Amino acid sequence: MNEFTTWANLATYGGSLAMVLVLTQLTKEIAKKIPTQLWSYILSFGVLLTATYFTGALTVESGVLLVFNAAIVSLAANGGFEAVKRIGGK
Repeated sequence: MNEFTTWANLATYGGSLAMVLVLTQLTKEIAKKIPTQLWSYILSFGVLLTATYFTGALTVESGVLLVFNAAIVSLAANGGFEAVKRIGGK
């Protein structure tokens, strides 16, 4: 079966980064009262938390690490989108 993504894929840096980048851009107008960087962090944490839960890897230790991993994913998603905007000239 071909799948676009899996929970295991979303639990990785690349998978969560791609999903957060897309979700942030699709939903930032809905959440416009929240700064985009904070919204991106919330989405990052949510994606990583659910992916870790559904892969059966959620423990207290991994839950604490999610706080930091979500920051890394969020910062990369924000910086990546800004770089694409600069290259595109917008």
